[in-house]
Amino acid sequence: MIVGTAGHIDHGKTALLQALTGQAGDTRQEERARGMTIDLGYRYAALAEGAPLTGFIDVPGHERFIHNMLAGAHGIDLVLLVVAADDGVMPQTREHLAIIELLGIPQALVAISKCDRVEPARLLEVQAQVAELLAPGPYAGALQFPVSSLSGEGVEALREALLVAERQVHRRSARGGFRLAVDRVFAVSGAGIVVTGTALAGQVSAGDTLLLGKAGKPVRVRGLHAQNQAALIAEAGQRVALNITGERLAIEQVHRGDWLLPEWLHAPSVRVDIELTLLASETRTFEHFSAVHVHLGTQDVTARVALLEGEKLGAGERMFAQLLLNAPLQAVHGDRLVLRDQRAQRTLGGGRVLDPFAPSRQRRSEVRLRQLQVLRDAIELEQALPALLETAPAGLDPQRLERQFNRRRETWQLPDHVVVIATRQGQLLFAREQWQALKQQLLARLAQFHEQEPDQLGPDRDRLRRFCALPLERPAFVSLLDELLGDGAIGSSGPWLHLPDHKVQLSEADAALWARLQPRLLAGDYDPPWVRTLAGELQREEAEVRLLLRKLARLGVVHQVVRDLFYPQDTLRRMAELLLQLAAGSPIVQVAAFRDSLGIGRKRSVQILEYFDRIGLTRRVGDQRHIRTDSALAQQQAEH
Repeated sequence: MIVGTAGHIDHGKTALLQALTGQAGDTRQEERARGMTIDLGYRYAALAEGAPLTGFIDVPGHERFIHNMLAGAHGIDLVLLVVAADDGVMPQTREHLAIIELLGIPQALVAISKCDRVEPARLLEVQAQVAELLAPGPYAGALQFPVSSLSGEGVEALREALLVAERQVHRRSARGGFRLAVDRVFAVSGAGIVVTGTALAGQVSAGDTLLLGKAGKPVRVRGLHAQNQAALIAEAGQRVALNITGERLAIEQVHRGDWLLPEWLHAPSVRVDIELTLLASETRTFEHFSAVHVHLGTQDVTARVALLEGEKLGAGERMFAQLLLNAPLQAVHGDRLVLRDQRAQRTLGGGRVLDPFAPSRQRRSEVRLRQLQVLRDAIELEQALPALLETAPAGLDPQRLERQFNRRRETWQLPDHVVVIATRQGQLLFAREQWQALKQQLLARLAQFHEQEPDQLGPDRDRLRRFCALPLERPAFVSLLDELLGDGAIGSSGPWLHLPDHKVQLSEADAALWARLQPRLLAGDYDPPWVRTLAGELQREEAEVRLLLRKLARLGVVHQVVRDLFYPQDTLRRMAELLLQLAAGSPIVQVAAFRDSLGIGRKRSVQILEYFDRIGLTRRVGDQRHIRTDSALAQQQAEH
């Protein structure tokens, strides 16, 4: 168990821990000189003979050091709220209580300190104050123990209560990746750099490699302590000290607020969606886009808060919000955080992380708000997944879900209706019905394309994607299309995609124009007329003739050798036959020989050979052409 103190300055938190543990702690010279706790203090002691060591974190009570208190409060199992009998409830008593409530610390005990300094009536008065303070929150009815750190009065009863609480502590799950927020770093002679913190998830062993800080610097764990004892393994819920080493790692590179994580979990982000709660004690309305300090783990990051369901938030109210951070934050679903004002003088409220990878667009859309509702109500990934799929038309990225929920994919229990789709950029998750519906939409849109463009064989992939306007990124769309091609639901002719039974139908006007063009192209043999010549002879616009011939080229009826020069399919096939005949004795063809066999100029012969290069019949080597016997056209000619 890890116990953390809370309470106003000079209410005896440090002295009480000394009475409980028999340890003076590691107070610093500045703290001794000023007579106050400034930074976090750490103690480990067994509450009874033979009991495991309990970790104690002593926090400063002065308002100027709330940021240090916040760094120590995360991950504790029980808070020991200390209220001095002579002072009673004070400002930092209230602020510390608000913070521990926002952090969701599961248990609380109250120590009414300095009880030897007051009369019994005053003690009863302070106990009533504390009971009234706790009544509206999760610690209503928390046990109170009058104590004196000097005389020892009540200390034993408090220790017994802590022992009872320790037996009730819910053991944290070691599932997921190891997460440690660094709260202290120091050097040990002969060992090197040591970092300490509370393990929030997972396990770590000596020899493991972790990533450190926002930059993700690889470090290796040389050795470790758990609950102040040498260990081979440390796990969630323990105070951990790690002796780390890394290439050119210096102590100046490690800071409070850094995280130690496995590589797969390391994903700092600058946009985080949360459920925000404003403290009921707030006297000011919280405005959209207000500047704040965000405290998560041991991190303290400035940010703006974008309210997602309105422009203002009143005292005690809740709302979905997005944090626009000025520095990357490492978070997972369910993490608790605290917000303080821009000057870091007042605690405003806090919340729970819903999505550490929040979108920058459509963050207030109805679909996005539904997703946040699902994430708010879910504790585990499996609870959220079905509803998230319903609100994710583009599918869900499993790697992002791994990091969002700190769960490796092999531990998931996916419902039967979830399908895993492989794309060129990784896997995506879809509901089976959703994936099938996308296929039907694509087929319906392709049929609509054929109705609108009956004289075209079909669109290419990119044009079809634009025409379908499905909510898919290109890799997912390609995978969807590949499945339909593999099933035979869609056919392809070169780059053109079409339904299997689709046949091109020229309009009456196009068919009539082609009936006049075709004889002229055939009559031209190996030197057919250019588009401008055809248009002049038929007294038609060049653009009209060019458009029709390009349509026919997509259908394979004609071939566009160069711009505005088209050869009928039969003519091109005869030229290919001549080329193969020339190569009968040798797979190498000279340009001059091909020119002579066609009886046309060298320039035109080269243009035709370059076209054969493009369609894969030949390969150019200097001024010669090599026949590619593996090409489809060469094989077709051989069969004939």
